[in-house]
Amino acid sequence: MRNTTRILILTLMLTVVSIVKLNAQRLVPGQKGIEVSTGLLAANVNQNYFVNLALTVQSKQGNYWIWGAEYAKQNSSYKNWRLPIETYTGEIGYIFNFLSDPQKVISLNGGLLATGGYETINRGDSTLQDGGIILNSDNFIYGVGGRLSVETYITDRFVILIQGKVKAFWGTDVKQFRPSAGIGLRFNF
Repeated sequence: MRNTTRILILTLMLTVVSIVKLNAQRLVPGQKGIEVSTGLLAANVNQNYFVNLALTVQSKQGNYWIWGAEYAKQNSSYKNWRLPIETYTGEIGYIFNFLSDPQKVISLNGGLLATGGYETINRGDSTLQDGGIILNSDNFIYGVGGRLSVETYITDRFVILIQGKVKAFWGTDVKQFRPSAGIGLRFNF
């Protein structure tokens, strides 16, 4: 009788566990993640792109801190040549969870970023092939930015995100406002 009762209880427990869907915890405070994203710079998208590598640390209520490094390349036209404008920046920011579903599968996030770095024009060469001289110079730049992203969990650890960013730089000889759009992948530890 005891064995029959044990088998019945065990069978009942296994049935309940298999019926109830278990979800892993997401957006846990202190959880860290690595994010890789890439995209296009909004102005003249021909060969203008960025690549970003970031560390995220979850805070409360789905908000998170972000620390990142970004490389951006734009091409400026001069006659038949393309002059590369490359930007190497670091950024830190706080992202707020504006809206998400109860299971935290998809969310709308936005936040502010502080950024700084170095900008080089034509790889530091001020003389052009036809003898022309670039009057703009390489500079240290700094600024602020905003980010809006839609993030969705594809597994309990992998997140796909679609993002739009705009940055305002000071200290630059080129464009002060730089919008961009991209896609990224985050792995949460």
